[in-house]
Parts: sequence; structure tokens; C-alpha cells
Amino acid sequence: MTVTLYDFTLAPSPRRARILLAEKGIAHETVQVDLATREQLGEAYRKINPSCTVPALKLEDGTILTENTGIAAWAEEVAPTPALLGSTPAEKGLVFGWNARIEFDGFMPVAEVLRNTSKGMAGRALPGPLDLPQIPALAERGAQRLTGFFEMLNERLKGRDYIAIDAFSLADITALVCVDFAKWVKHEPKPEHADLLRWHAAVSARPSAKA
Repeated sequence: MTVTLYDFTLAPSPRRARILLAEKGIAHETVQVDLATREQLGEAYRKINPSCTVPALKLEDGTILTENTGIAAWAEEVAPTPALLGSTPAEKGLVFGWNARIEFDGFMPVAEVLRNTSKGMAGRALPGPLDLPQIPALAERGAQRLTGFFEMLNERLKGRDYIAIDAFSLADITALVCVDFAKWVKHEPKPEHADLLRWHAAVSARPSAKA
């Protein structure tokens, strides 16, 4: 049995997994789950991931991982080089800390704007099996948070090539996908975010970014 990634090419979350697996050089098969037709809510996919989200990674022994951090932890163990979670206890703390901060201060606000304004997501304000109503005020809050998110990353990247540690890490993968995801809701770094733009250009040029 081979490793299988349940993916949807257009979605940001499985892109994080694709970049990670590409950086690690981990071979895998890919199965597309069509979120546009709500295939993730069907009985067949619910048996794979009851949370009805992608990515999901089915390992050779049948174990299924359904969160990017879990996929990263597994990948780091089976393919230690390059080390994307840090090489020392302090580095690991920084990588996981920054990754969590990017998810909370970046990914969450983008999702708040998208899921609470998109007509196609009416009644689907959160991913997963539950149908939930949109809340317009959350979209307004998300837009405000994104401004602070870009400023925070720009400040962190002053004099630095990478976000968490002095090497490309999981935090950079998460931030790259988040910055690109923000374009979906018409938010992106401005010219005054020079350090963030420099970093974004550099990490976007990595071969894995095209995965």
C-alpha cells in the first residue's frame, strides 16, 4: 500500500500538505476530492475523514492523518532531511509557535472573510459536516485582522530570510499559502510591506511552491 493524499488542487489547506511532501521528497498517490460539488460531504469520503475536510493522508498501514500539523510531524519522522520543524528544542518551539500564530492571525481571518461573504458558501460558514449560517460581522473583523497580520509578518522578517528560524520551515509553508489565500478576498501585502514582499518572492520561487 502506498501513501495517498486526498486533495483538492484549488484549496489552500491541501496545498500546505503538497508543499511539505515536495520539500521532503515523499512519494505519494493523489486522489482529488471535489469540494465544488461537495464530494467531501458524501458517504464515501466521510468514511475516510468524518470531519469532511482536506487534506487527509492515508499512510501505508492504513492510518489516516487529517491535520497539516499531524502530517508534518509524521513526515519529519520518516524523512528527517530537510528538517522543517527545527533541529533543536528551541527551534522546534519557534517553528510550532509561529505556525500556530500564522494559522490564528492569518488563516482564520481569511476564512472569516471568505466564508461569511461568498454566496457559494451560504449556509456553509465553517468547513466540516455541519451547515452553519454566515455572520457578516465576522467578515468585517477578519478584514481588520488581516491588516495587522501583514504588518506583523513584515516586522518579523526585517533582517531575516525566514519567519521562525534561520532556515525554511513549516511556518514559512503556512505563511506562504496564507498570503496567497488572502488574495481570494482581495487582501495582499502593500508596497510598504517590503520585507514581507521580499520573503514572499523568495519562497514562491522554491520548486515546492508549485506543487
